[in-house]
Amino acid sequence: MRYELTDDEWAAIKAMLPSKPRGVPRVNDRRVLNGIFWVLRSGAPWRDLPRNFGPYTTCYNRFVRWRRAGVWAKIMNALAAAHDAAVQMIDTSIVRVHQHGACINRSNRQSIGRSRGGLTSKIHALVDTNGLPVRLALSAGEAHDNRLAGKLMSNLQPGSMLLADRGYDADWIRELAVKRGAWANIPPKSNRTSPICFSPYLYRARNRVERFFNSFKQCRRVATRYDKLAANYLAFVQLASIRLWLRVNESTP
Repeated sequence: MRYELTDDEWAAIKAMLPSKPRGVPRVNDRRVLNGIFWVLRSGAPWRDLPRNFGPYTTCYNRFVRWRRAGVWAKIMNALAAAHDAAVQMIDTSIVRVHQHGACINRSNRQSIGRSRGGLTSKIHALVDTNGLPVRLALSAGEAHDNRLAGKLMSNLQPGSMLLADRGYDADWIRELAVKRGAWANIPPKSNRTSPICFSPYLYRARNRVERFFNSFKQCRRVATRYDKLAANYLAFVQLASIRLWLRVNESTP
């Protein structure tokens, strides 16, 4: 069936899954993961999961339980540890919140905000030289692009070049990049008075982060937010990134 893990992808991810040495044997991990990836890619409700993946409650409960245990984040970090740090790009992308995910009271916003496009969330991403995700974060849609830049840049590698658009042209971002031993190649805003070093030629590579978001949003569960809880939606974002890394590793000889 479409969206299922290939043998190579399963071999790469199998060792990263939690073990269960005691108690009743766990339901087949590969079948459950295939069900979770089917929901991720198709965007369908959990109740519409095809029967060959088993009960939808099993897939949903495993998805939530492993999210709470940090399994998806650990797998994402393990795969991204091999990223190419020569060039790193940072950007954001707005996601519309579906009405099924918008039933949140004001005291519990869950990274949902109101912007010009209605209720939205914003995905913040740092990608490597090849446009593969390294760090991910989530905020309300009306938050400024550079709000979570410090968090994403926490693992910026010395000697790397950081590419970002004008929304990240701030002195504190440039200073943080220098502290990390990197160079921020960011176009200056029109109101900047002090001259800065900027290369339009090197800046052309920034389109790879845009291409990342385009590939990323082929997963309908990411392209539209159906989840009320920010933690569940971020877990789907991590799963989409995991799948990108698995496919790249599979195609690498």
